[in-house]
Amino acid sequence: MNFEKYPFEKLAEVLADVVPNGEYEASALTIGEPKFQTPQFIQDALKENTALLQKYPASAGEPVLKQAMKNFIKNRFNVEVTLEQIIPTFGTREVLFNFPQFVLFDKKNPVMAYTNPFYQIYEGAAIASRAEVIHIDLTKENDFQPSLTEDEMKRCDLVILNYPNNPTSADITIDDLALWVKKALEYDFVLVNDECYSEIYFDESDKPVSILEASIKAGNSDFKNVIAMNSISKRSSAPGLRSGIIAGDAKLLKAYMKYRTYVGCASPVPLQQAAAVAWNDQKHVDEFRAIYKENFEIAKEILGVEPPKSTFYIWLEVGDEIQFTRELYKAKNIKVLPGSFLGRNGIGKGYVRIALVENATKTREVLTRLKDFMNEQR
Repeated sequence: MNFEKYPFEKLAEVLADVVPNGEYEASALTIGEPKFQTPQFIQDALKENTALLQKYPASAGEPVLKQAMKNFIKNRFNVEVTLEQIIPTFGTREVLFNFPQFVLFDKKNPVMAYTNPFYQIYEGAAIASRAEVIHIDLTKENDFQPSLTEDEMKRCDLVILNYPNNPTSADITIDDLALWVKKALEYDFVLVNDECYSEIYFDESDKPVSILEASIKAGNSDFKNVIAMNSISKRSSAPGLRSGIIAGDAKLLKAYMKYRTYVGCASPVPLQQAAAVAWNDQKHVDEFRAIYKENFEIAKEILGVEPPKSTFYIWLEVGDEIQFTRELYKAKNIKVLPGSFLGRNGIGKGYVRIALVENATKTREVLTRLKDFMNEQR
């Protein structure tokens, strides 16, 4: 298999010969990893369940975790799912990689479409599946909204959307998602929405919607051909807990569950117990959300950018993104991620992705440095 280099490997190569300004503390705004301590009650739950390391974890997930995920979907999206419509996963990275391989295995000439720019696991899954790829290009001109032609939809076996979107921070309406559900039924393709940023939003009136909600709105209450994926990583500042959800079409998930028994990616039982208390709690999520909201208020004040409705990313238009990244690192010891590393066919060119995952004090200091650099370039 010929996989592309990961964006962070490309960044290391681009910056390899650049000597950063040692007058400043090194600052990385590149990776979507929250820089906050995992809440103590989640850590305590993990410690209190270490004796369960003596048990093999069930591939289907512990009942307590499945119930917590069911509660989360009900409380957050007002959608009732059955336990047969949920599978706990080892984060969403593994399921985004192996679920497409499962779906596409029996297709003679598989076709997979996904948003572009993208989380690179989508591309890796397509390569591993030997699938033809249709890129769903997200640009400023189309307001970073997804579209495919009718002919492309007829050819698709699997479509992956990602809203709230990484890296553009774009959102999608429930009506638009419902139209995608109807097309998935009409043309019989599996439709996935990667929703791992659904809990990082800043106004109750603008809460991101789930494809499960859209499926019900489209009259597809049993979620035929529809899959939602979500993760605890951003929501609970617990990426190391590796707790994800795949939910939706029970018939599809029943067959996928059999496949997973061979994959061997069950989460250790103590991690599942800790994840269960995290999925069941909302207070800590509200607290993290308030931090991210403050960070975007700072970004608006310093950079003049309008805060997105969700995610913790700024998709900043800068011109030559490679030159910008190199010069910023050299002058101010700040790393950002060139948008072209996250897209194909020229999509992402001219942008950098900035992750606001630090506390407000650090965010203000680094963004002030960034603004000074931008002023110096004029």
